[in-house]
Amino acid sequence: MKFETKTVHWADRKKQGNYIPVTTPIHTAASYVYDSMDQLDRIFGQEEQGPSYARFDNPTRSTLEELMRELESGAGAVACASGMIAIHTGIMAALLDRPKRIICASAIYGATAHLLMNILGPLGVETTMVDLCDLKAFEEAVAEVKPGAVIMETISNPLLRVGAMDRISEICRRANAPLIVDNTFATPLLVRPLELGAHITVHSATKYLGGHGDVLGGVLVADQDCYDAAKSISRTLGPIMGPFDAYLTLRGIKTLGLRVTRQNENACRVASYLASNPNVERVYFPGDPKHPDAETIARLFPKGFYGAMVSFELKNAGRAEVFRFMEKLQLVVRATSLGDVHTMILYPAMASHRDLAPKQRQRLGIHDNLVRLSVGIEAVEDIVADLEEALSESRQ
Repeated sequence: MKFETKTVHWADRKKQGNYIPVTTPIHTAASYVYDSMDQLDRIFGQEEQGPSYARFDNPTRSTLEELMRELESGAGAVACASGMIAIHTGIMAALLDRPKRIICASAIYGATAHLLMNILGPLGVETTMVDLCDLKAFEEAVAEVKPGAVIMETISNPLLRVGAMDRISEICRRANAPLIVDNTFATPLLVRPLELGAHITVHSATKYLGGHGDVLGGVLVADQDCYDAAKSISRTLGPIMGPFDAYLTLRGIKTLGLRVTRQNENACRVASYLASNPNVERVYFPGDPKHPDAETIARLFPKGFYGAMVSFELKNAGRAEVFRFMEKLQLVVRATSLGDVHTMILYPAMASHRDLAPKQRQRLGIHDNLVRLSVGIEAVEDIVADLEEALSESRQ
């Protein structure tokens, strides 16, 4: 069954008594009753599948987990209350019986860096930041640090670098250090990290999976060893996605293939336009033939698919000029998210990487004139026209 067909049909339409609903219902019960105490005992002991208590299981959430397990080719999935708790759960699962040392890609989402440095750090977890696009430097760091886990993004936020995940995973497996991949920007339509050797992949379901700006959630998919640990952590701590968000995510995934394909097509045209605009200093886009990771992108991504994120720097601009440009936009939405059907723009220095010190942002190449664009499904001519007008008017 092809990917797009799975998004529509997999795990759906389960029999309920003597009928089959055409879509998975929203189950809100906190606990469940069975006719036989023996059966309830088996379910509590996880010897038989079935819900017993909402922290452990929920039929709506379980359907989402079954679908995501299939789409990401994993042993199992855990649907969480947010993308950040999905990452946190993945880290805990990876480090349960391993050294409390992490190697993290230096190009990473600001909240992930904050989690590692300011929350897990004081608890004794050591983090070393490394440029994972430099395989030699990464391999040397693994030999020196001897990490318990490695963390990276398929497409980095916000400069859109792409590490050689297949080769990175080989190094991780030799070192017995599970590779955790945030696959939010790519989605499983473009890349399935577990198929490339990763141990855990996570998503912010708020983004492309939900796709309509009305969900808060995250999903973790893992191989068997890491899944067992993650499921145990989830059953104990309860960082779970609620049934309403699970339902909305399931509904969103049904159109994931259509939406992401259109968004990718639009992003290619928007990136090309921005590269030709005299008010734009530099464009960051994985489809650029001169992208520093072009060889890796060609090897790992489907032909013609580069993701729908485009970052760019405004020429001779600082914070005030960036704000003026963004305030001129009429169609593009100024909001802190991505992956929605509508095109969205964000200022990383103010939002996604706000927690990083200015000098650290500069060191990472996140300059004060950088903006990040999440391209939507609108008519691309309208997106370009809005950008064109805002870029022109902000310079007057």
